[in-house]
Amino acid sequence: MMVHLACAGTCAVAMLPLGAWAQAATAPVVLDSVVAVVNDEVILASDLENEIHLSSLEPRSAADPHETETDALGRLISRALIRQQMREEEGQEALPSAQEVASRLQLMRRELPACVRSKCETDAGWQRFLLSHDLDQDEVEDYVRNRLAILHFIELRFRQGIRISHEEIEAYYRDMLAPQYTAGEKAPTLDEVSPRIEEILLQQKVNVLFSDWLENLRKQGQIEVLDPHLEAALGPAAQGAGTQ
Repeated sequence: MMVHLACAGTCAVAMLPLGAWAQAATAPVVLDSVVAVVNDEVILASDLENEIHLSSLEPRSAADPHETETDALGRLISRALIRQQMREEEGQEALPSAQEVASRLQLMRRELPACVRSKCETDAGWQRFLLSHDLDQDEVEDYVRNRLAILHFIELRFRQGIRISHEEIEAYYRDMLAPQYTAGEKAPTLDEVSPRIEEILLQQKVNVLFSDWLENLRKQGQIEVLDPHLEAALGPAAQGAGTQ
């Protein structure tokens, strides 16, 4: 029986028309290409394509609704630099638990504007959303897991030691929050919103520290963009020491 099956397979191949053999032999094979190299870590064209699809999971303003290859590559370069630094400082990337990933994913399905429009809270709506953006569940979970790991690293590295004074909270309330309420509207009291204002000010300071740190990683890193169009769009400042 085994001989018969092997012969059947061979015979089936042998019966292919000569033209089909020639077409199979000459058909081009599409290979993945290297778009950029970040300190010896390769970013492929397929990574760039996936990142563009995954951008649908990010809130986007009405003024800038479209993702570009330049945007996607910039994020991939930044994440590569951050992950490399995480491994250097922590020995390995500390990944969040499955429960944390599931919780963040449920939050995304409820609150992401594009998801709200697609009714992602329902399983049917979520599947339609994934299909319409050429995504699958595993890709999205990996995306959320990696993002949570990076956010945790940033919190630990930059948030510790930051202190927000009562004077800063009062100034934010007086200059930023209270003016948003018109005459006749009752603004919340300072005591009511102090915790939220403190959180906002903390995040602002973390963002400044993180941006400066990431800029230094770019300057010190060896970053080479191999696609001429993307290289021109990103510019030397966004690429790092390897392009200068």
